[in-house]
Amino acid sequence: MALKLHPSIDNGVRKGNPNFAGGALTCKCADHPVQVRITGNVAHNHACGCTKCWKPQGAVFSVVAVVSRDNLKVVSGAEKLHVVDASATIQRHACRDCGVHMYGRIENANHPFYGLDFVHTELSNEQGWQEPQFAAFVSSIIESGFPPAKMGEVRAQLRSIGLEPYDCLSPPLMDAIASHVAKAAGKLAA
Repeated sequence: MALKLHPSIDNGVRKGNPNFAGGALTCKCADHPVQVRITGNVAHNHACGCTKCWKPQGAVFSVVAVVSRDNLKVVSGAEKLHVVDASATIQRHACRDCGVHMYGRIENANHPFYGLDFVHTELSNEQGWQEPQFAAFVSSIIESGFPPAKMGEVRAQLRSIGLEPYDCLSPPLMDAIASHVAKAAGKLAA
């Protein structure tokens, strides 16, 4: 029997629409939910095993993507948002009532991902968001209490649905981080 990794990928990865125009993300509150509007599609959508990302009940992974912070707007319920951990690199803005992370933002202008917000497209009723393209921080699920002996099974299952498992980010994103650091250090031309 297959492991339950995340409801949006357990039955395979649904292809997105590269021309998707965006939509709304809504928290789980029945009354006065927080709603965030995303203009355009997301990028670098992936399954994430880190212990800080929001996961639906029973999920081992989160599914998280990035969008330009200029393309994200809180349209209702802003007063319900709070930062989960002010010391974290990604400032995760969650609903105080239901606990759902609506978006994560990096405020450090020197960070390679500054200007990008992290979102969970599963919070949208619209179809067409970019599909998850890889799995990141796979080993980190052990930190949540997942049995290390089952990691081979997890990686095999991720590969079977088309998600390459990494214990960091995908190679293109790691290259982007290293390029940013090298440019900041004067090792590469800007």
